[in-house]
Amino acid sequence: MERMKKKTIIYIIVAFLAGAAVTGGVTTAIYNGLLGTVKISKDDYDAMSAVYEKYGKLEQIYESIDKYYYEEIKEQDLLDGAYKGLVSGLNDPYSSYMTAEEYEDWKGTATGDYDGVGITLSMDEQGNYYIVGINADSPAEKAGLKEGDYILSVDGEKYDDLEVMARNIRGEAGTEVELVYARSGDGEEKKVTITREEIIQDSVEYEMLDGKIGYIEISSFISGTAEDFRNALAALEKDGAKGLVLDLRDNGGGLVDSCVEIADEFLDEGVVTYVENKAGERSEYDAEDGKTGLKTVVLVNGNSASSSEILAAALQDNGVELVGETTYGKGVIQSTIELEGGSALKLTIMQYFSPKGNAIHEKGVTPDYEVANEEGTGSDAQLQKALSLF
Repeated sequence: MERMKKKTIIYIIVAFLAGAAVTGGVTTAIYNGLLGTVKISKDDYDAMSAVYEKYGKLEQIYESIDKYYYEEIKEQDLLDGAYKGLVSGLNDPYSSYMTAEEYEDWKGTATGDYDGVGITLSMDEQGNYYIVGINADSPAEKAGLKEGDYILSVDGEKYDDLEVMARNIRGEAGTEVELVYARSGDGEEKKVTITREEIIQDSVEYEMLDGKIGYIEISSFISGTAEDFRNALAALEKDGAKGLVLDLRDNGGGLVDSCVEIADEFLDEGVVTYVENKAGERSEYDAEDGKTGLKTVVLVNGNSASSSEILAAALQDNGVELVGETTYGKGVIQSTIELEGGSALKLTIMQYFSPKGNAIHEKGVTPDYEVANEEGTGSDAQLQKALSLF
């Protein structure tokens, strides 16, 4: 009996179907021992029948594993694997099921404070994972990792999901993680063991360049980014800035609301971006009236993704010039649905568009001036081009 309490609803449905008789609109389901005689409506019976038709094979697989697998099983691990497998069937790299522990860890990255090694990852067109950003004075920087390094395995495991890999790189401060990586250019595999630390991410950095041109770099959009950006902009304006370079290169995205708040500093009242769901229903993110008077040029590259593309596209549609390379092309939005027991489902629910209706997903945002930086030169041709436009 205790074993039966742990099983899914499938068992109850099997019990109903085993001895059900339909009479007039009411189903009398007979099960001796567990449920006794139960009467349910035909609609409920049909609904349970449909569930069994859909998920009965899953129960058969579970029973086979439980009976024949050569070691003792952990039921929750099997269930978590089933949930993850169901979502993976979407073939969407941005949707995933998270256990309660994974969800708590993921929420920490949205604030910018987490335990880990201090790297930001992205995925290339071949599905390989590489470093696009390293926090200053982080464990990763101290260990000699560099931007462009490819992460091949984490603690001996290879991954086909970027977020799962990132979660396994993160972990409690003071613990160790082993990374195998390859440096672009030499292809030699290297192994390093890094001790995790608390990472406090500063997503906004700024300075005044020659000619009184302000420079603000946004590395990601987390909970405090918009406020930090406003403070940086105000400081540059107070110091007499005559123009502004907004650097969104290697910015993998983040919170859409934070991005929209920053767009509000550059746009008059109107649409920043709009999104459409599978039914074609449209929702808009709007800017309020009032914006900076500084002429602005935006820097982007192939690692500018998601929220950074929203911002770049919105500014470009409103006359701001972009310099660099075509952006990554992640033009979809995820919503996180909290589930029973603290777990969560992160699901792609909408596609977003620029104010003029340009789709970004799998296309990216093409800059007004296409400029590539040559590796190993030590120069920043993209920044120099941006400065030449003032």
